[in-house]
Amino acid sequence: MKVPRTVSEYLISRLADYGVEHIFGVPGDYVLQFFQQLENSPLQVVNTCDEQGAGFAADAYARLRGLGVVCVTYCVGGLKIANATAQAFAEKSPLVVISGAPGLNERQRNPLLHHKVRDFDTQLNIFRHLTVAATDLIDVENGCCEIDRVLAAAVRHKRPVYIELPRDLTSTVCSCTRSPLPPAPTSDSGALCEALFETVKRISKARHPVLVAGIEIQRFGLQKPFMQLVEATGIPFATTPLSKSTLSEDHPLFLGVYEGAVGKEPTRREVEESDCLVMLGAFMTDVNLGIFTANLDQALTVSSSSEGSSIAFHQYPDVFLDDFLSGLVDQDLPQRSPSAEKSLSPQTSFAARDEAITIRRLFAYLETCIDSHLVLLADPGEAMFAATDLTIRHPAAFLAPAYYTSMGFAVPGAIGAQLARPDLRPLVLVGDGAFQMTGMEISTAARFGLSPIVVVLNNNGYGTERPMTDGGFNDIPAWRYHRLPEAIGAGQGFEVFTEQDFERAMTAAMERTDAPTIIDVHLDPDDHSPAWKRLTDALGAKVRGEE
Repeated sequence: MKVPRTVSEYLISRLADYGVEHIFGVPGDYVLQFFQQLENSPLQVVNTCDEQGAGFAADAYARLRGLGVVCVTYCVGGLKIANATAQAFAEKSPLVVISGAPGLNERQRNPLLHHKVRDFDTQLNIFRHLTVAATDLIDVENGCCEIDRVLAAAVRHKRPVYIELPRDLTSTVCSCTRSPLPPAPTSDSGALCEALFETVKRISKARHPVLVAGIEIQRFGLQKPFMQLVEATGIPFATTPLSKSTLSEDHPLFLGVYEGAVGKEPTRREVEESDCLVMLGAFMTDVNLGIFTANLDQALTVSSSSEGSSIAFHQYPDVFLDDFLSGLVDQDLPQRSPSAEKSLSPQTSFAARDEAITIRRLFAYLETCIDSHLVLLADPGEAMFAATDLTIRHPAAFLAPAYYTSMGFAVPGAIGAQLARPDLRPLVLVGDGAFQMTGMEISTAARFGLSPIVVVLNNNGYGTERPMTDGGFNDIPAWRYHRLPEAIGAGQGFEVFTEQDFERAMTAAMERTDAPTIIDVHLDPDDHSPAWKRLTDALGAKVRGEE
């Protein structure tokens, strides 16, 4: 690439420096010139059916690649991806939002231009609340510095940033001197020493310590030191729904996914009965806590994240995860012999029957076929709750919005996932309600030669909500999902009623690697996964005062 001279050239160059190869989005007149410049650059534009789909695709790309980018037009495009940006912020995904905007020469005397909401900076002010850094590039002389600042913030904090580009400035020449990046924050040395001393003392005295690997272990690339700690000490570890597959789940010291009463009982028992629970990079959200069915004792808990640490009731706001974890690895901790019975017993075979398929049996089959060539994406609801019980045998191969829980993530997320990791084929688990929100992005996948396998859990509506409060508001139109490949002119579709139907459909899907597959699985509306049943049983017991 030639030496960048304009604002657009510099932005494209810096994105490429961060390893970005694809930009997702929907064009519009305020950003058309920048789209043209993108098309003439080494970056590939992936234009989706809708802006929210572009946002979810870029979010998934960021989770697997380290940085994802979505580009849209002003307000009608930008405000449609506010939800996807909010999810990226909540779940610490480094998403870059680029939005076109009216040119500076068009703003004189405050005219009523199309797409304008209130003031010309309305969208910018909204995104300031959804990102860790936001800028408009109206000061061209400072444009390169601003681009460097916000991109560095996305990578450092693993959260989204926003760049607004007035359309009459895209080809404006700017200073291209790369700005020196401010140093990353480091832990207070004295506080770190004290926190490590206290933690080592607690672990050494504990009879049954347990480690929990949170999502920040994956986001900040700390899997290696975490596993060094596991191997050096023999301490068993668990993950959470948001951090599932951060580490390989076939490790002999892996206890399972901890999510309060939603998780498997052996995992719950091991974590909640620990006399020294060390939580590293974990978010204690309501979903991670099994909708508040967890029973964790703060007095026995050590917690460290990128935003500070705590030991029982002692707070260490200036002790950060990377320093704390590397410090623990360097400590002389006792080596333990594994004593806990492994909570996972992966199923290795499945005998399909000529009987109506259930969620339990569907996921029992998936347990036997998930391998190192697949990346699993699950939408919130039954798909996500049931998927947490599956065994992912290789790292970073499970994506689900398990904190923010925005429906409609998984299908467009599969586009970003396969482009970020071409070595992995997406297997999408999505309810029929979530599919109707963003499922037509399957045509985008087909257009770009991608091959997701989309399993639609078709239970005639919002099945997760029905046990809570039911009514006509939970009903949705009946689609023939398996016929969609005919509509888009690519791929294959299957309608499934029995276990044998599903086995045949999955076999055919695995064999066809050049286009998408949609498998429409008809389920009883009253059928629920074991995970969902565990949750409702636990919540019912709380209501009855049994716990």
